[in-house]
Amino acid sequence: MNKARVLPEPHKYSVGASADMSIKEFYKGVFEEVYIFYHPFIKPKTLDYDLFVPDKYPGKNDIINNCEMISWSQFLNISGIKNYKQLDIGLRTHISGLREKYKNEKIAEIIQKVCEEHKIIIPTEGFFPEFLMNSILSVIKNEGHDWIWIGDEFCTERKLEYMEDLIEDNEAFRNEHLNLFTHDSKLLITTHWDSHFSMLCSDKITIDKVVKLCNLEGFYCDEFTEIYWSLFN
Repeated sequence: MNKARVLPEPHKYSVGASADMSIKEFYKGVFEEVYIFYHPFIKPKTLDYDLFVPDKYPGKNDIINNCEMISWSQFLNISGIKNYKQLDIGLRTHISGLREKYKNEKIAEIIQKVCEEHKIIIPTEGFFPEFLMNSILSVIKNEGHDWIWIGDEFCTERKLEYMEDLIEDNEAFRNEHLNLFTHDSKLLITTHWDSHFSMLCSDKITIDKVVKLCNLEGFYCDEFTEIYWSLFN
């Protein structure tokens, strides 16, 4: 009889936090701070609105050059939704990502209606935000990291990539759940497969610099913040 094969625990500097515990507790002893940054909405300018479907979805550089970024704060103003927590719950409800008792169908309907009326694209869950990745990678590159590791969801496979290649590659990060981490294991960018935000993990000074230079919208995790922060915190 064959013995069951059990994967070893992943290196925490290279994977996303578990969804059933404090994010900071998961990364304790690995990263000093974790910053959650929201994935912005997309408003096509010189691209056809109808291209934003799975088999035609534009690449990240096409989106950067031909669309307008709509932040969560802007979307709150447009939609009348009260706060970020409601918006996060509405987005999760929209993709059927919540159990029945946590859903808010009313907010999900508002999101859908506003997006249809204003020709706005809802951010894709579980993938890095197209609008932000080039600027984030550029800041990390300027900190002396010419190369960065790309790992799959559980980082059982990883590949070392030249930073400038990723910035120039229009198809980078397409349809992939990925983790990005520096060679010295001091910075991680990761996303949760059912969420419309990503996490930047490092020391406070580095995160502050990336957040400021890239104008990221979000918040620092406290000791109680979980992946489903809009429900439980």
